[in-house]
Amino acid sequence: MEDGDTSSDPAYKDPSYRRALWIVVALNLGYGVVEMFGGFLSGSQALKADALDFLGDGAITFLGLLAIGWSLTWRARSAMIQGVFLGLLGLGVVGSTLWRVLNQTTPEAGLMGAFAVGALIVNILAVLPLLKHRKGDANMRAVWLFSRNDAIGNLAVVIAAGLVAWLGSAWPDLIVAFAIAGLFLHSSWMIIRDARSDLVEAD
Repeated sequence: MEDGDTSSDPAYKDPSYRRALWIVVALNLGYGVVEMFGGFLSGSQALKADALDFLGDGAITFLGLLAIGWSLTWRARSAMIQGVFLGLLGLGVVGSTLWRVLNQTTPEAGLMGAFAVGALIVNILAVLPLLKHRKGDANMRAVWLFSRNDAIGNLAVVIAAGLVAWLGSAWPDLIVAFAIAGLFLHSSWMIIRDARSDLVEAD
């Protein structure tokens, strides 16, 4: 990993960034498992999509943690992997949600809401340590976008749970699942774009 100048890594000598990433990894992987269980228990596709976001966020943030101190080229390649992974995750959510459209069951709104509120609290705790690190290179921006996506997705799932309870319909849950998938795909494009820009700069 020694090709290029690691000193250009804005997080290279910042211990607070490493601590922030470890917090994000622990919270996201831990609650991702909990929320996936909640998604199956409540029958909520939006919860499952959000749980995948948590798990993907935790795994990719761990990759970002490993990339600290690498050259700009390798950090950009790491971000590129993150972007591609997020895009595949988004396509997977689209596919599974389309299947649920054809096989609709109304989620248990109370359980869905409870797990969604828990997810929102966990994500706020994960996002706060990253706020001052969101303007760095492609790798740092990728980690920030993953965490930001979680917060937006969590809030949307809370709203969807309320609408499911009010309307007695599965459609709010399915619409939010599609919206989360769209957020995945948009952020994937942004991460890949930034990574390509950093690769050009490194060359």
